[in-house]
Amino acid sequence: MIQRNILKAKTFINESVDRVLEVSRERFPFKWEPNGLLNRQPNSSSPAWWLFAREIWRNPRAMGTAFPSSPQLAQTMAKLIPQPDKQTLVVELGAGTGIVTAALLQRGIIAERLIPIEQSAGLAHYLQQNFPHMRVINGDALHLSELLGHDCQRVSTIVSGLPFRSLPRSLKHGIMAQIDKVLPPNGLLIQFTYDLSGRLSYLPDHFKRVATRFVWSNFPPARIDVFQSFKVSKSG
Repeated sequence: MIQRNILKAKTFINESVDRVLEVSRERFPFKWEPNGLLNRQPNSSSPAWWLFAREIWRNPRAMGTAFPSSPQLAQTMAKLIPQPDKQTLVVELGAGTGIVTAALLQRGIIAERLIPIEQSAGLAHYLQQNFPHMRVINGDALHLSELLGHDCQRVSTIVSGLPFRSLPRSLKHGIMAQIDKVLPPNGLLIQFTYDLSGRLSYLPDHFKRVATRFVWSNFPPARIDVFQSFKVSKSG
């Protein structure tokens, strides 16, 4: 199933690029090579759709979908996040092109309290250019506690757009172990998925679902779950 979805995603990108090239040859006299376009270094003026397509082409499994998140999905996720106090932080995993990041800022979470983490170096560079006053981390969520350093003790909420359903089992559990390590008792994990059934077998037992929202206007429709960690404090 995963391989079939990856093949569909690659086919979608190939067909889209072919359509764009066909129109371009008719309208523009210059030669446009897709490989040069896909290998170009992203910057703050690069269109988000191009960056998204570029990353799907390079690593479709890590992206998990052929379509970017909609503003409606981003805004719904943002509304589920409580305002952090002056000491705590919100971490965003898989920040991508910054759609959710922007919604979190519009929600009122100040830049100093928000840390986007993105595995793709190109997307992380793009995020840093578009959000220059924010600490953007280029790294793998599998090493979350190391990436955050001392800040891992200040995290109250993790917002995740990671495609858990398309990741290998060992990777799912490794990332979840890091999330569990960073989140304190009563900390929140807000995760969106395109699996509307809500089956999440990789979560530890002490993570309980406390809220669910469906965003039918997203393509494809998405489910947002809010989980709270009820693990016992080491000091308790």
